[in-house]
Amino acid sequence: MSSKKIIIFLFFLVFSPFVQAEFSGEIVIPAPPRLAASSYILQDFDSGQILAERNADKVLPPASLTKIMTAYVAFTELKVGRLSLEEKVTVSEKAWRTQGSKMFIEVNKRITIEDLLQGIIIQSGNDASVAVAEHIAGSEQAFAEMMNEQARRLKMNSTHFMNATGLPVPSQHYTTARDLAILTRAVIRDFPEYYKWEAVKEFTFNNITQKNRNTLLWRDESVDGVKTGHTEEAGYCLVASAKRQKMRLISVVLGTKSKSARANESQTLLNYGFRFYETHKLYDANTVLASPRVWKGATETVELGLAEDLFVTISRRHYAEMKATTDVDYKIMAPIEKGDQLGAVNVMLHNKIVSSKPLIALNAVAIGSFFQRAYDSALMLIKSNNGK
Repeated sequence: MSSKKIIIFLFFLVFSPFVQAEFSGEIVIPAPPRLAASSYILQDFDSGQILAERNADKVLPPASLTKIMTAYVAFTELKVGRLSLEEKVTVSEKAWRTQGSKMFIEVNKRITIEDLLQGIIIQSGNDASVAVAEHIAGSEQAFAEMMNEQARRLKMNSTHFMNATGLPVPSQHYTTARDLAILTRAVIRDFPEYYKWEAVKEFTFNNITQKNRNTLLWRDESVDGVKTGHTEEAGYCLVASAKRQKMRLISVVLGTKSKSARANESQTLLNYGFRFYETHKLYDANTVLASPRVWKGATETVELGLAEDLFVTISRRHYAEMKATTDVDYKIMAPIEKGDQLGAVNVMLHNKIVSSKPLIALNAVAIGSFFQRAYDSALMLIKSNNGK
């Protein structure tokens, strides 16, 4: 056999499973990269789909990633009007003495909330974190309770905070990669006007300029956040987010060995997600997707739709093969409350469900009059007798 024929034979011997998969319509995606980290997760922002994970529920110290929640609580206070960006904070001695990374604020100086928040987000200032916590809640301990309340509300079920900085409190201050992804998604979703600070590369305060420790901001123009962290116990950690075209991914990498490792591993994870997946918006929230018959109601139909926009994340180049169907409950009876679940939207790809979301009533339907109910009862009986 000639050398050329041998090469061709070996090609088909090695790659024939992939060739067959392509022609049969089977989707082949490489396994996610295995990172040199204690824990990690990769999630699509819009659909919420997890694209890669390892030890994502392992409880670990978050170090300065804690400040994502510190900022989230402050953003919440701004939103409800209990705080303003122009408001000034008097720096306490405790805040000034806080160890670790600093914004270099001074005792008794009055500093705006806007400057302090940028000191937290861009410079990772522990002193700024304590100053904001004390101003909002009266003490850092009380502020930590506010942080924990937000964690419970967001269903960060494996998280507990003891302070606003991330300084170690063994066995009492902890979180997981999954919970940090939940939190980061909430920050981007709920506070886009403040999330923009995560992409700022440096901040100057008190004539001291400090660079953002997230080196991916210089390396990858699609990266626009989020936060680094490091203690001896936690290792080097990074929560990152990037948007390429219309797709945004969130990566959480915990417990790497160095600054360069956390950046490299995060970049590897993000590149994997963008290379092999794509996200599409299929339906808007509160759009009528079905209008089924209602029995014994004041009206004959009810409008059904989705409570939230429906996004799906699938393997690249398979969008045209997706199919979406509505599955509506049989014999819907009045009364119906707005928001009642009366079916589901199922998105299929190659006979597999890639997303299923509840169909809810977009309007209420009151119970019908006596005559309407009597008429529908008779009609239902006739249909039943006719086998329909």
